[in-house]
Amino acid sequence: MAYISASRQSRISELSRFSDPISLKSLYFFCSSSTIESPIDSSPAPTDSTPKPDLEANVAASQTMPDSAIAEETVYQRPLRGKHRNQEKLEDTICRMMANRPWTTRLQNSIRSLVPEFDHSLVYNVLHGARNSEHALQFFRWVERAGLFQHDKETHYKIIEILGRASKLNHARCILLDMPKKGVEWDEDMFVRLIDSYGQKGIVQESVKIFQKMEELGVERTLKSYDTLFKVIMRRGRYMMAKRYFNKMLNEGIMPTCETYNIMIWGFFLSSRVETANRFFEEMKTRDISPNVVTYNTMINGYYRVKNVEEAEKYFVEMKGKNIAPTVVTYTTMIKGYVSVGRVDDALKLLEEMKSFGIKPNAITYSTLLPGLCDAEKMSEAQNILKEMVEKYIAPKDNSIFTRLMLGQCKAGNLDAASNVLKAMIRLSIPTEAGHYGILIENFCKAGIFDRAVNLLDKLIEKEIILRPQSTLEMEPNAYNSIINYLCNSGQTTKAETLFRQLMKKGVQDSVAFNNLIRGHATEGTPDSASEILTIMIRRKVPSEGSAFKLLVESYLKKGEPADAKTALDSMIEQGHLPDSSLYRSVMENLFEDGRVQTASRVMKTMVEKGVKENMDLAAKILEALLVRGHVEEALGRIELLMHSGWAPDFDNLLSVLCEKGKTIAALKLLDFGLERDCTIDFSSYDKVLDALLEAGKTLNAYSILCKIKEKGGVTDQSNIEELIKSLNEEGNTKQADILSRMIVGGDTAAQSKKGKKQTSALL
Repeated sequence: MAYISASRQSRISELSRFSDPISLKSLYFFCSSSTIESPIDSSPAPTDSTPKPDLEANVAASQTMPDSAIAEETVYQRPLRGKHRNQEKLEDTICRMMANRPWTTRLQNSIRSLVPEFDHSLVYNVLHGARNSEHALQFFRWVERAGLFQHDKETHYKIIEILGRASKLNHARCILLDMPKKGVEWDEDMFVRLIDSYGQKGIVQESVKIFQKMEELGVERTLKSYDTLFKVIMRRGRYMMAKRYFNKMLNEGIMPTCETYNIMIWGFFLSSRVETANRFFEEMKTRDISPNVVTYNTMINGYYRVKNVEEAEKYFVEMKGKNIAPTVVTYTTMIKGYVSVGRVDDALKLLEEMKSFGIKPNAITYSTLLPGLCDAEKMSEAQNILKEMVEKYIAPKDNSIFTRLMLGQCKAGNLDAASNVLKAMIRLSIPTEAGHYGILIENFCKAGIFDRAVNLLDKLIEKEIILRPQSTLEMEPNAYNSIINYLCNSGQTTKAETLFRQLMKKGVQDSVAFNNLIRGHATEGTPDSASEILTIMIRRKVPSEGSAFKLLVESYLKKGEPADAKTALDSMIEQGHLPDSSLYRSVMENLFEDGRVQTASRVMKTMVEKGVKENMDLAAKILEALLVRGHVEEALGRIELLMHSGWAPDFDNLLSVLCEKGKTIAALKLLDFGLERDCTIDFSSYDKVLDALLEAGKTLNAYSILCKIKEKGGVTDQSNIEELIKSLNEEGNTKQADILSRMIVGGDTAAQSKKGKKQTSALL
């Protein structure tokens, strides 16, 4: 142990001197023995326990080194784990710098300090790897203007190609025409590239000008230039111009090839010039130019375009007769032609033929055939084709075919096959959309297979497929309304709401779904959730249904919340729906029983204003309760409203109840109201009110009402009057007692009677 402590620093120092990873075996230095073993070596380890001489020398040297030197020597760099990243190429570094920083003098200086010398390979690779055309153009001009590099033909061609793809055609043209000023000769390929670039953008006249410029500048025009020009001209339907330049080419002694004729024939068919295309086909034979497979494919495709499948068949047979093997393009074009004219059986036969010859159908072949099978309602064959595509993992070019397959299988009643279409999409890694699920859900609901529809819905909700921003096929109303209706009628309204809330995020505002959700929540006894849906409907101005409101009101009543039921009833009326008399009665009864008499009164007022004349027995109870509770003015207002509507309350009963319960002021006001409006009131009711007032000691009130009774010609019990006179005298109201006495005795003259009336009015 003493040996270890004395020599530890020196031995760690020795570790850092070994570059070979095997030297890590020198950790044996930390053993308890004084013997230092050699690291693992390919040669047998020596049996001598003496350390190696060079190792001893190193140890001795390290013991004599200063502390700072030892510290430097002991730094040990642990190698990084995993794969080491390859060093970034210089051109990639420059492209990254241009992409991440604006093109400034500072960036230029950074690139210049990074690159010792700009050679051809570096400049070409930077142009090729530039993230966009603007970076490439700036770099191209900078290295030239800064004198860092002299561009040659290859770099000029590269920048013209880049600018042509990016539609910077004027820049490309200027660079091309300025080449001689830099001492760089023109090349036909550069002009061909520019002609084609203008043609790709549909600028035919500029393509023609560049082609003509070649002759002015002395650039030789070969068949390559003419073929490119023909392609540009024919693409835009300028077949007459193409014929003129074709003749010009012949006059210049440039002989067309099979490719030239292929371009010309393709262009003529593109312009529906079938006879001209056929004439050029025959002409190439007279020039001993044998049509190749591309030629026949062009002819077949041309006749397919003009719906002349019989002629296409002739050329198909002719090419096989000349031992020109049809390709997958040939067969696909023929299948497309058969499908276009409804000859699906012939298309299927051709598919089997191409398989027998070892020609594998591709995605275009299948995509061409499947729509035809769907249109012909050959869903069994379509199912087999789809199965074959899945086995070969061939996805169609147009994903809309899956929608047609699903609809076709559902129409044929084969829902399992329709489900397999969805599974095929998943296996082919094609994104499924809400519309695909919607087709299956709708048809499962129509067939009454609701469990499978719900299972699909669970996946739809869980994966939030509806909310995918890239979705192009949305769920149709028939689909989501079918499943929402089922869920709301089967106690699963919460799940239905989850679905519809996702649909609302996509802008769906379907009134049928909204109303079904309200019905579902109301039926399940969760009216608050229904009310929340109703609030959304009103805010978004979605049309509502009266039946949904009725269920909501009834749900609140069942839950024992009549106030909320009244709120829902008000919303129902505000939305233009007229509740029936039974609904009014239910709300009023529950409010009345809950002690909310005034609220019940307001419902009654609304009911009467809407012209509903039923439930008058309940109205009488509400009026009685209002009067008993002291809400006299409100009760009188309701009575007047009822009278205007053609119904008068039972004043005698109301007065009797009020007198029995000691509500004399309410009885007084009610009687006064009836007298002013000449309502039919029994004489006995007068006496009851007077008796109640006298019993309560309200003699002046009794005197007042008695005077009004007399004015209206009413008759009261004489004993009540005498008792009232006595009470008035006892209370010191002698004047009123005297007037009352004279009114009763009737001894006054008519004039005195009038004077007494005036005095009575003054006293009142």
